[in-house]
Amino acid sequence: MNNINRADLNVTKLIERSLEKRNQKERYFRIYGISSLVIAVVFLLTFFASIISTGYQAFIKTDIELEVFLDSEVIYPNGTKTEEDLFFADYDSLIFTSLKEHLPELKNRKERRQARLILSSGASYKIQNKIIKDKSLVGQTVSFILPLDDEVDMYLKGYVDTESSENSRKITDFQIALVENLIEKDLIHRNFNTTLFVSGDSREPELAGILGALVGSFMMLTITFIISFPLAVSAAIYLEEFAKKNIWTDFLEVNINNLAAVPSIIYGLLGLAIFINFFGFPRSAPIVGGLVLSLMTFPVVIIASRAALKSVPPSIRDAALGLGASKIQTTLHHVVPLALPGMLTGSIVGMARALGESAPLIMIGMVAFVVDIPTSITEPSAALPVQVFLWSDAPERGFAEKTSAAIMALLVFLLLMNSLAIWLRNKFQIKW
Repeated sequence: MNNINRADLNVTKLIERSLEKRNQKERYFRIYGISSLVIAVVFLLTFFASIISTGYQAFIKTDIELEVFLDSEVIYPNGTKTEEDLFFADYDSLIFTSLKEHLPELKNRKERRQARLILSSGASYKIQNKIIKDKSLVGQTVSFILPLDDEVDMYLKGYVDTESSENSRKITDFQIALVENLIEKDLIHRNFNTTLFVSGDSREPELAGILGALVGSFMMLTITFIISFPLAVSAAIYLEEFAKKNIWTDFLEVNINNLAAVPSIIYGLLGLAIFINFFGFPRSAPIVGGLVLSLMTFPVVIIASRAALKSVPPSIRDAALGLGASKIQTTLHHVVPLALPGMLTGSIVGMARALGESAPLIMIGMVAFVVDIPTSITEPSAALPVQVFLWSDAPERGFAEKTSAAIMALLVFLLLMNSLAIWLRNKFQIKW
């Protein structure tokens, strides 16, 4: 009897020790899981904090407000009053004449040259564009809000170390004194930077915008969706519902899975060889970018669509076939509508991945400097990820905040696309 009790006691202790080890492992697993989540959240918050802290200043710009006399003798020096005169008039002299009225301390040519550099090189285009739209302004005194040079903007935003030597910075002490003088006269103001959203790229940071890249990315994604979604979904339906399981379909499945893992730059080389060198499509055009991104997202959409089709219960197919529906009627009328939310979600997530790709676009020439906003899919264009790449490599300090602002715009674009995927999934989801 004592031996039986001892045996039971030993078994109980073994079970307790086993349970204790199991509970301890579960506690460690929970700790590891929570720690991983905390680390991921910390890195994510650090990333967002870094981007936002650098990029929010890009949404603010500093301008100068000047009353400029639009002297007809300067605008029409030959007295002909032609359109050509409006394009080649010396608007800089009109601006500087107005500026000198507020800076009487300018004494010599060197000081006047430094005063000119306070203003952006694009200030004259502001006046030119306004006169071209309304020629009746010639001969009048008109108030203009003109952009300042990016170095002045960086100084006013606190990025310039005024304690350092003049040789180590691009803005001089004399220019700083002039800027402070203009601030005291309430001529310099901080405004919302609409230029960032209504202009294309520029060599000057204060004139650069992301509109060209946004339009180019939108065109490419539209082409990508139009091409990849119907073709990939059709291929997935055939492989999953109609194709017989044999060595050829197995070969196709393996290659589709391999294509989904191919580096994106390979698709850029393929697009360069086929669409540009063979078919002669224009470089840097959204049509080529859309075709390349379509090739890249094609296997991803096929895999996502097949997974959505597999998630439909076999009972749906059996019920439709049992009621006399044909195979194609069963697939198109019953299976595909139930799988459609997953297909749309997979397609949009695949396009969101394509939106952030820069390597294939660089290979087809979209790294070129493009100022104009594209109006068709065959015109040269930029793309948001490539724009980020170009600005991150620029030496001017003003492009650093523009880079972060472009990243923020790209993240908002991605967030909108993912939100659209969630909305479409909820809209077309059918519960059974």
